[in-house]
Order: sequence, then structure tokens, then C-alpha cells
Amino acid sequence: MLASFRNLSKSKIGTVVMAVILVGILVGFALADAKNFGSGNLGFGMGSDSLAKVGNRQVGQREVSDAMQRRLQEVRQQNPNATYATIANDFDTILEAMIDQAAMIAFAEKNEFYVSKRLIDAEIAQIPGTKGLNGKFSDDAYKAFLAQRGLTDAEVRNVITGSILQRLMLTPVAVNARVSVGLASPYASMLLESRSGEAAVLPAEAFAAGLKPSDTQLQQYYLKNRVRYTIPEQRTLKLATISAASVDGVVASDKEIADYFNANQETYSGGAARNLTQVVVPDQKTAAAIAARARDGATLAAASAPAGGNAALSDLGEQSRADYASAAGDKVASAVFAAATGAIVGPIQSDFGWVVVKVNSAKAGTGKTLAQARGEIAAKLNADKRKLALEDLVDKVQTAIDEGSNFAESAAAAKLNVSTTPLVMVNGAARGNASARLPQNLANVLKAGFEIAPNDPPEIVSLPDNQGYVLVAPDRIVPAAAASLVAIRAIVERQWVGEQAMARAKSVAEAIAAKLNAGTPMAQAVAQAGTPLPAPRPISARRMQIANAEGKIPAAMQMLFSLAQGKARMVADDEGRGYYVVKADKVTPGNALLQPGLINEMQRDLQDGQSQEYARQFIAAIRKDLGLTRNEAAIAALKTRLSNPTS
Repeated sequence: MLASFRNLSKSKIGTVVMAVILVGILVGFALADAKNFGSGNLGFGMGSDSLAKVGNRQVGQREVSDAMQRRLQEVRQQNPNATYATIANDFDTILEAMIDQAAMIAFAEKNEFYVSKRLIDAEIAQIPGTKGLNGKFSDDAYKAFLAQRGLTDAEVRNVITGSILQRLMLTPVAVNARVSVGLASPYASMLLESRSGEAAVLPAEAFAAGLKPSDTQLQQYYLKNRVRYTIPEQRTLKLATISAASVDGVVASDKEIADYFNANQETYSGGAARNLTQVVVPDQKTAAAIAARARDGATLAAASAPAGGNAALSDLGEQSRADYASAAGDKVASAVFAAATGAIVGPIQSDFGWVVVKVNSAKAGTGKTLAQARGEIAAKLNADKRKLALEDLVDKVQTAIDEGSNFAESAAAAKLNVSTTPLVMVNGAARGNASARLPQNLANVLKAGFEIAPNDPPEIVSLPDNQGYVLVAPDRIVPAAAASLVAIRAIVERQWVGEQAMARAKSVAEAIAAKLNAGTPMAQAVAQAGTPLPAPRPISARRMQIANAEGKIPAAMQMLFSLAQGKARMVADDEGRGYYVVKADKVTPGNALLQPGLINEMQRDLQDGQSQEYARQFIAAIRKDLGLTRNEAAIAALKTRLSNPTS
């Protein structure tokens, strides 16, 4: 509700939270051991790559560049045509947030405020993207999570460190802020203030009549705004996909299926069991004599009696195949579970002697036969074998690259199908064809393809959601360059006319505002403008309506609440369509004492802002205590480089 006042309370704590989001990590990370994880390099001097140093922590160009890249990817989800120029205003916020993060880590180190590695591991395990199909943490899933976001384990742990330090260090500082009724009442009364006035609209199109640039004017305008007409670098990329389709011919053999079935009888037997009596003796001759007597009708106990103390007789009771195999071994278990009820099995040599076994009874299982289980076993073994085959194929391609093979040679070595993309920009769009765009799952492939220099080796890039890999290399490269004036003359002329019309509208708006402030009525001042304009219209609102408004507040309404009573001023339209001239005719103060509930709400809202201010002051004190050094030249250079439309 009180968004207008919240905006007055923006602070560093907000940017710390934003930093976590901007680097692409999920909210809720935890703290790593601050001894081992941190932002940038350790050291006591400013490295050539360093943008800022606070305490013994540095914020490097690569870190900020990576954060900006992830911010750009985030923005492109809503605006596919976004470039670094689009997010240029985010640079300072991201940099300051990363400096704050480095400051908190350095402060924690200085004061020996460490948290165990177990805590950070536990927090990483809570990230949804790190969980396997069973819902538990998976090393493979975590590696895929890192690859999909272009992150390293150290970077993730570094952001987690800052996030947890924020919770552990800033929360105690910021909680329990208090705002008195006397402080909240004037702000609450401001929300009840109402205003009324008039607004005149000066659309730019009303001043466009007769505007026609000469060739010289158009050429000068084009040269002055050449950057605006620069077409970003375009490339065609060579792609070779390494996916499940590449190894779909890999299947399990009949022997492999049978071996798996036999090795997993516990799974497929469905409860089959044998009631067994067993005797173990040290030599084959004695065991054979016992088996012979048992087959002649003697009980196993009677048959083994002549062996005396050399015979170890055991009544094992009911045994599953798996349980018996774990004790007697697979060789003995296979023979016993293949025998019929009443059979004497042996002698068979085991790891602990010669075994003779009597099958007293047998309980049939309710499981599956090999024929019945064949399909599911084949599916599992095929998936496992294809996964290994896919990894072997990737290794084969990587080996070829490492040994100096180019794209064509590396793809041929693995018999991969090669395709070439259309000419696209770094955002994946084809110039002049809005419908032609590379699929979103190729975002990392596209990024790599634009980072590879013409003579660099190709790269293998993983696809999201375990879809496989893509071998990528640039094919044709069209450098960034301004479009020719001949090709875009109509666009340049339209923009020249628009700017000239806006300049005319601004001049007239300033003149009208001056007349209003001198006492001329609004309708008369508009009529004297010399250009037919829409009639002025009344405007009115309460400040609370502005505070509660969702979306963008019209510029004219914002201006109404910025003026003193009886004053007028010009303001540009938010979308560059012209100008408004606004006059505040009447300002009626509000009285929040008649609405105590509003005062209470304002107290709570201002307390939030005060909490943020406490946090901001605490971080500022940390910076001062540790000492902050900024490399302004390097910061400006990186900011300029990232803001270049060709990036």
C-alpha cells in the first residue's frame, strides 16, 4: 500500500538480496566455511583484474561480468532482444551488492565467524535442481545444475556464504526497529492529502507538420546517432548433437539380460525360499561319504555322525536365495535353489569347506520368470549401456579436439550429423525475421558459439535436463557494424522528425507553463500556443491512490503531487509521445488522527524502512572498518565494455 514511502527507504540490504538473485542462485542458500570460500582473490594489493578490494577480499572483473551475463539471461526470458545495453543501469547495483557480499565475508573472517562445511552442503542439497529422481541430493544432478547456469561449485558456495552471512549478521541488527506515533502521523496524513488541478496535453505529432530533413541534416543526424543503428555481430554456427539418438543402437545381449536376472533373484523370485539342513566338512572325501549315506535314506545328522567333530551340522530353517548366497556363496546357492524338495545337494566346495545340503521343503515364489522380466531388464540395461556409450562418445570427441582436430574432423571421428544455424545474433534471433530463433535449450550453446574465436578449437556444451551435448564452432562471422543510411533511410528520417517535433513541443510546453505561473488561465494559455492542441482536462486524486496504484503512474499525475498550490510545470510523457503541462489548483491536507489504523500501518511500514536503514548503516560500518578501495578506471572500462551494443 505504501509503496511511495518504501521507495524512500531503498538500501543496501535490498541490493544484497538482489545480488543473490542476479547471479542466478536460488533463494535459501546457506553459508560455506568462510575460510575457504569467498569473493575474488585473497591478497593485500589490488590485482590488475580487481574492481574493488575490501579487507582481504577482492571483487574481480570476471565475477561482475559473469553476474551481468546471468542477469542478461534472466532479462532475455521476458525480452529476447535484450542486450547488455538494456541492463546497463543494473551494473552499479550488482557491483555494490557484490562489494557488500565481499565485505561481510571479510568481516566474518576477521572476527573468526565461521560456519561448518556441513551446513553449506546441507543447504546445497535443498536446491531443487540438485535432486535426483528419488528426491535426494545427486552429485550428477548438482553438476548438471552448475553446467546449465554456467557456474562453478566455488561460485555457488561463495554466494551461499554471502546469503547466510546476511541472515546471521544483518537480521540481529535490523530486527525490532521502532517508529513512534509522532513520527508516523505526518506521513500517514500525507497519504490522505488530496489535490486537484488541470493538465494540458502537447502530443509530438501535433508539431510534426512541415518537418522534412535535407540530405545534409539526415546525414548529420545519422552520424551523430550511428551507435543507435549498429547491428550486433552475427554468426552462423556449426552444430553436431551428441544425444541418446547417437547411441540408440546400443542394446543389452541375451547373456547380459540372463546374468542380470540371475544376479537379482531376490528381486524377481518374489519370496521363493528353501528350508535347509547343511553340513560342512574340511575334505571332499568325507563330504562325498556323507552325501552317499544321506541319499541312501539316512538323515543328514546320522549321515554326518561318523565324521565326528570334523562335521559342522546346521539346521538353517527357511532361507531366501539372497540370504543363503550371502553365507554359502552363489555357487552353492544356485545348486540348492535349482534342486527339488527332499534332494541332497553336494558335495560342493565353498569358501569355508565342502558342503552337503538337504532341501527339506521349498516355497515357490510369486515373482517373474526370465521371459516375464526380460522387457524391464532390457530397458534398464539398455539405458545404462547407452549412458556409458554416450559418455564414451563425448570422450572420443573431446580426445579428438585435444589432439588438434577441427570441428569437421572431430564430428567425423564420432560419425555425428552436422547442421548449420541461420545467421543469428547473440540472443539467438535472426535479423529481419522475428519468427526465426534458436530454441531456448540451446542458450548455452549459443553463448559458447559467440565466445569462440574463429581459430579456436570447437567446444562441447551440455544441454539442459540431461538432453545430451552439442559440439559447436563458429562458421560465418559478420562483425558488428552500423546499417547503411540507404538501407534505413525511412527509419532515420522518422526518428529525426520525431526528435524535432518533441523539441517544438517542449518549447511550447515551457511557454505555456511560464504563462500559467504568471497568472494566465490554462485554457487561454493553450489557445495562444499557435498550434491546435487538445483542450485542457481536470485531474484530481488523493496521495493514497498514487501510493496504492499498481503499475506505472502517469507522469502528469506524479507532477500534480510534486507542485506547490497554484504552480505549474512541464513534464515529458513517459513513452516519449509528447509533453504535459500540469497546474496544481488546490491542495487539501489530510488528517490521519481521524484514522488511527492508518497511523499504525504507517508505523509498521516505516519500521521496515528503518530496519533496512540499520542494515545499510551496519554494512557501511563494515566497509569503513575493513577499508574499501575501488579501481574506478577499471570499473568505468568494464561498464563501458558491457554497455557496448556489440557485446
